[in-house]
Amino acid sequence: MDFVLFFTFLAACGAAAATGALFSPGDWYRGLRKPVWTPPDWLFPVAWTTMYLCMSAAAARVAVLPDAGQALALWSVQIAFNALWTPVFFGLKRMGAGLVVVLCLWLAVALTMLALWQLDRIAGLLFAPYLTWVTVASALNATVWRMNPEARG
Repeated sequence: MDFVLFFTFLAACGAAAATGALFSPGDWYRGLRKPVWTPPDWLFPVAWTTMYLCMSAAAARVAVLPDAGQALALWSVQIAFNALWTPVFFGLKRMGAGLVVVLCLWLAVALTMLALWQLDRIAGLLFAPYLTWVTVASALNATVWRMNPEARG
């Protein structure tokens, strides 16, 4: 694996992750009703660190391959939606708009995973935990939105 490419993709992930520091959940989110299956707070940084490492490794694996353009373009789309969700949901407190963003993210992640899989099966598999997590995040966003009609922005 080309480690310069890996760290380049990891920097993009770091930029997306920085939105979590800029727009933390705060009291607003803590005060919302949430389903019993909401992941515990400690799991989020562990999960995201793991996923960002896997996403970066997947992109670095395919970046050196011929015909990787579509997969890398999709990778760029998914990281853009990844970076957008936190400011929309936590910053603007717009749960409905956050749901639209996370569903776009889910589609982008699924398409990226398929494109990566076609080039390199390991790269595709490295995206599987991410797709799983975004599936849970989508369901959580939808459920929190439904459970808190008075807090919809």
